[in-house]
Amino acid sequence: MAAPAIYGRPKFLTDAPFHYCPGCTHGIVHRLIAEVLGEKFEQDEVIGVAPVGCAVFAYNYFNCDMFEAAHGRAPAVATGIKRAQPDKIVFTYQGDGDLASIGMAETVHAAARGENITIIFINNGIYGMTGGQMAPTTLIGEKTSTSPFGRTAAANGNPIHVSEMLATLNGPSLIARVSVHDVKNVLNAKKLIAKAFQNQADGKGFSLIEVLSTCPTNWGKSPLEALQFVSERMIPEYPLGTLKEV
Repeated sequence: MAAPAIYGRPKFLTDAPFHYCPGCTHGIVHRLIAEVLGEKFEQDEVIGVAPVGCAVFAYNYFNCDMFEAAHGRAPAVATGIKRAQPDKIVFTYQGDGDLASIGMAETVHAAARGENITIIFINNGIYGMTGGQMAPTTLIGEKTSTSPFGRTAAANGNPIHVSEMLATLNGPSLIARVSVHDVKNVLNAKKLIAKAFQNQADGKGFSLIEVLSTCPTNWGKSPLEALQFVSERMIPEYPLGTLKEV
């Protein structure tokens, strides 16, 4: 009888402890990416680009070559890496402040050009690292340190739906939104992350996977309450599913 499988650390993760707050789901997404990469590629085949934000230390956690990009510039850095090293698998890992605010132009134009890179976009609807300010993805009515009475469309505009916007472009090969708030959705997130990396390996062009994530600290919620917030509040605003696939 075969010995039972041991749930160990993927080779694409270092043994450095995560710095993320209790209940934050960045760690889950890191694990999924590392599992997918380990199942498909060798470490010397992959180059990642870390953001500015809560995941700024991603270069300490992913056990492959990593670059650190200036705030919002990860898609531009990834474009340069991929064009210089077209045989490598190149990915960025970015939050909503990094990607959807200061880095929106880089994201849109990389998608429009169909750059053969993979972007993992973490949407927790808030600026997590710098004190919980309102982000481009903050929900209407949601209270933050810069919208203490709740975001309003009249004063602050509406939340930006990045995936829906990018899906209108001709360049992307895969745009999808997933969540990691329960087991079923964690498994589905891994499948779509794997598809995004396979698309790049197959030369299909730009892929972006948006992951709805939690921020218990800045939301002022327990880890369980934060997971429920994703299910009850975020998903109605940001429906899960594949928005574009070619």
